[in-house]
Amino acid sequence: MNSNIMKIFILLSFFSGVFMIQAAKYQIIPIPQKLIPKNGSFKFNSKTVVLCDFNCPEEVRLAHQFVSQIQLVSGLNIPVLRNQQNLNARAIIFKLTTDSGAESYRLKVTPNFIQINAGAAAGIFYAMQTLYQLMPVEIYGNKLAHKVKWQVPCVEIVDAPRFAYRGLHLDVSRHFFSINFIKKYLDAMAIHKLNTFHWHLTDDQGWRIEIKKYPKLTQVGSIRAQTLEGYYFSNPQKFDGKPYGGFYTQDEAREIVAYAAQRFITVIPEIEMPGHSEAALASYPFLSCNNDTTIRVATNWGIFKDVFCPRDTTFRFLENVLTEIMDIFPSKFIHIGGDECPKDRWKSCSDCQQLIQKLDLKDENGLQSYFIHRIENFLNAHGRSIIGWDEILDGGLAPNATVMSWRGTAGGVEAANAGHNVIMTPVTSCYFDHYQGDPSTEPLAIGGFLPISQVYAYEPIAPELAANDKKYVLGSQANVWTEYMPNSRQVEYMVFPRLAALSEVLWSGKNQRNWNDFRGRLLTQFERYKQLDINYSKAFFNVSFQSQLTTDHQTQVFLSCDDPIAEIYYWISGKKFRYTHPIIVDKNMIINAQAFEKKIPVGKLLSKTFH
Repeated sequence: MNSNIMKIFILLSFFSGVFMIQAAKYQIIPIPQKLIPKNGSFKFNSKTVVLCDFNCPEEVRLAHQFVSQIQLVSGLNIPVLRNQQNLNARAIIFKLTTDSGAESYRLKVTPNFIQINAGAAAGIFYAMQTLYQLMPVEIYGNKLAHKVKWQVPCVEIVDAPRFAYRGLHLDVSRHFFSINFIKKYLDAMAIHKLNTFHWHLTDDQGWRIEIKKYPKLTQVGSIRAQTLEGYYFSNPQKFDGKPYGGFYTQDEAREIVAYAAQRFITVIPEIEMPGHSEAALASYPFLSCNNDTTIRVATNWGIFKDVFCPRDTTFRFLENVLTEIMDIFPSKFIHIGGDECPKDRWKSCSDCQQLIQKLDLKDENGLQSYFIHRIENFLNAHGRSIIGWDEILDGGLAPNATVMSWRGTAGGVEAANAGHNVIMTPVTSCYFDHYQGDPSTEPLAIGGFLPISQVYAYEPIAPELAANDKKYVLGSQANVWTEYMPNSRQVEYMVFPRLAALSEVLWSGKNQRNWNDFRGRLLTQFERYKQLDINYSKAFFNVSFQSQLTTDHQTQVFLSCDDPIAEIYYWISGKKFRYTHPIIVDKNMIINAQAFEKKIPVGKLLSKTFH
């Protein structure tokens, strides 16, 4: 390497190091599209004001929301004033512009002022979320924080989301959660810049939304006689013997819709059909094949053979239900499920077989396609569109349907190639009911393994998609099925911090993502979770064990930890060692290992036996 090249290399290394030191001040998740560090900081004091356009109600609402939170934690009483030129004050300026998208924003922080420019109120809201993350973590608290220096490092940020659909799902059928928790869930979505809440309201184990025309749906369908205890595959299975229920009134659901809208989150309701419908069939047996009065709200998990029978009376029922649902939820999309629908009852049902012949359908898959088409036509006639799980592809896809691809990416690719919009949510990357750490150290879960690093590595645009078809991928979401999440604290444990990883996948540019950088920023995110009383998983701090054979057939064990500042210590036969290189297993041994920060344990003490 010649001397000039060496000088350039040293200079670039120097500036890169300086940038990394400066960037350490900007612990933002998801990382913005463009961030230019600046020197200095904006300090809040008694002269600080917020300026906004009083002719824009949303701007005024957001301005008051911002100053209310500042006042709560700092005690500063910051006035909201009409935006005007040449005001001699330390101002935070909200301003709508016409040169950017609805969710994009520009944030400029100088020692004298903070300015937010956005194309719409949503952009201002997302800029506020970034501004909060530039402040001390106590901004997320709910009480006065003493001895905190309320300031923001100077910076220029230009930001916009990569995907239009950035979602989080919650199953409230298997386990029911309070209105207060749903609001907390939405608040957590907002700080991660997510914009779609997929609310799974009905299933075999409980119907959770009030339908005034059919009161038995909640009188009967919301209550199951008992609930499975322990793992589904246990033999014998055990049940708790306690009735379990709960549902949301229509007024409560409207309250959630309004609360979400204030955070620029759309609520998409899901009413499952034609499968996963035992709670509805138990309430109104005429909806089943053969008018089966023995069907009960399911007390177990899994897939059940009793499903909606595609008679005219069933469609009238579903249309009446969906009419009330549309009155509650203004979302463009209504999710109608469509997954895991066994055809056993249809095969033995004379009405179903006659309908197959009458419509000249190939088989029962064709009958399901007819079912989905008919529901889609009804919703389309009312200005709405359907989303369904990728099983709605079976037998032919409804003309205007959006496919939610969960059984991998093949369904999404097939739908996109046919010109249909797609939401990618493959089980391998987006199912937050899977284990995120060693199952022997984690609470009981449904199975599978999805560590946060695997979520972060996820790419929603499947490589096999043709260039012209990539535009049909609207985005992605995390799915939270609650068979093994009996309370809200367990939901939080399974969702966080994996949601932080997915939020960066969906918001930030693909080339911006860097696992090592992200895991450093995640340490600050954990402090925010503490302020918000979010029961996040600590699997990030646990040691992982990996083993492989060397060329001379010795077993070597590698230890690692996601925590970037942790040191790993391990014990063999009672002797303690600091981990610096792979461990050679030359005899049967038990290795105990744990991660430490500044000599203080941060992860669990884990043990593995090697032979």
